[in-house]
Amino acid sequence: MTKFHFHLRAGDELTLDYEGAEFPDFSAALGEATLAARELLLEAIKSGKQHVTESVVIADAWGEELGNLPLATLLPKPLTR
Repeated sequence: MTKFHFHLRAGDELTLDYEGAEFPDFSAALGEATLAARELLLEAIKSGKQHVTESVVIADAWGEELGNLPLATLLPKPLTR
């Protein structure tokens, strides 16, 4: 198992995930990041937030960025135009 961290990016601000979570591989971590990002979108819509997390940054235990998941890519196509 490998430890991955899901940092949250909103504009120039990066909120660090100090705890992290263990997954068998990057694909599993990306799947979990996708679920978490959908939850963030749901909460932002339900609460009417105007300023929301823009992306989930997936990093390894050493802080190296392995991937970036923009929340906008999870919206249905008609909403992204």
